[in-house]
Amino acid sequence: MDGSAAPGDPAGWLADLAGRARVHHTPGGGGAMVWHDWGDGVPMVLLHGGHGSWNHWCRTIEPLIAAGYRVLAADLPGLGDSDDPGPPYTAEGLAEIVAHGIARLVPGAAFHLAGFSFGAVIGAVVAEQLDGRVLSFNMVGAAGFGPRPREPGSLVRIHPGMEADELRAAARTNMEWLMIADPAFVDELAIHIQITNSLRARTVSRPLSNTTRLLDALGGLLAPVNAVWGSRDRTLAGGGLDQRIALLRETRPDTNVEVLDGIGHWTQYEAAADYAQLLVTMSGGAR
Repeated sequence: MDGSAAPGDPAGWLADLAGRARVHHTPGGGGAMVWHDWGDGVPMVLLHGGHGSWNHWCRTIEPLIAAGYRVLAADLPGLGDSDDPGPPYTAEGLAEIVAHGIARLVPGAAFHLAGFSFGAVIGAVVAEQLDGRVLSFNMVGAAGFGPRPREPGSLVRIHPGMEADELRAAARTNMEWLMIADPAFVDELAIHIQITNSLRARTVSRPLSNTTRLLDALGGLLAPVNAVWGSRDRTLAGGGLDQRIALLRETRPDTNVEVLDGIGHWTQYEAAADYAQLLVTMSGGAR
């Protein structure tokens, strides 16, 4: 794995990173949405994937701060530490909560927006709602291209009734099957993140990821659109990367697309340094 070495104490490493952030709570769905906020400069808003939290971006945050961005990493509604707005879960409803939070935290300012997987779907609708303020919209491992068949027996459901060994085994299985291409890179930090995020997930994200809501939103955006995928992203099954890029080009012919060879779905973790540099370059830098 590129970037810094994996920490020996994953929970402590994440707690240290979180402890250096300004933590904000913004209203939404009768509860609160939680944000972690580091650095100064032009804001870069990060939206994580399904069954995730801000820590999906943990290896991207410090490089972005060093590049001069103010980094705002969300816990999407009903995920991580954010309160559950309750069903029905719609892209419009979740995006409205996120957009309201951005309006509170960066009032009137322009910002960059990045979304991973399910977060790209919500991010596209946020960009639609806040169009004109978005400097760039950046997708990584994006969902939102229509239905994707579930492969039977592919993932293990993680639940609180599991023993510690069962949790670790399930997390490793899920990481190796879905998130990271090279099993050697499924380290203790990745396993810790998978367990803690899965046990806190309440919002049902998969049905929204299987819509075309991302494509529906992109065509009308004023902001430049950038997309990154790993060539071994398992979520591309049933269509393939070429089809995904073709659909994107039909909607936004000007989209800048980059593919990282040999990398899986969780690109910003498995290829941390390469992805962080791509995001800085594709978004145009902290200006």
